[in-house]
Amino acid sequence: MLTLHRTDSTNPDFIQLVNLLDADLRIRDGEDHTFFAQFNKIAAIRHVVVAYFDGVPVGCGAVKAYTEEVGEIKRMYVRPEYRKQGIAGNILKELENWAAELNFKEVILETGQAQPEAIGLYSKSGYQIIPNYGQYAHVASSVCFRKAMNLG
Repeated sequence: MLTLHRTDSTNPDFIQLVNLLDADLRIRDGEDHTFFAQFNKIAAIRHVVVAYFDGVPVGCGAVKAYTEEVGEIKRMYVRPEYRKQGIAGNILKELENWAAELNFKEVILETGQAQPEAIGLYSKSGYQIIPNYGQYAHVASSVCFRKAMNLG
């Protein structure tokens, strides 16, 4: 049975999952990994979701403030052996609910062209591709998305 747990970035299961994510991204991003890694520190993230399947930590994600009105989805990951079961979609929906509770009017995120699974997830979850923002503005391999929050 899948359960979602709201926590923060000090959660040991979240830290373990992020280490697996970073190992995967090191392979996918190749030479660009160091550039992206600098924007993915987890030390001060206060809004983390960890997914458990029968008590086993299998996935995670986080939302943090980008501006006062915009949240940024970060650190989305599901262990490979648990993919294609809707877990990432459930994590994403919980993060969206939390973002709305935090009064964010929209959420944004960045993923990479080397992550077609992520692009598919965000596209089917109602996210729209936007021009690359912030530190990703001139990064050809980045794909950025946004989604408005339903606040009422």
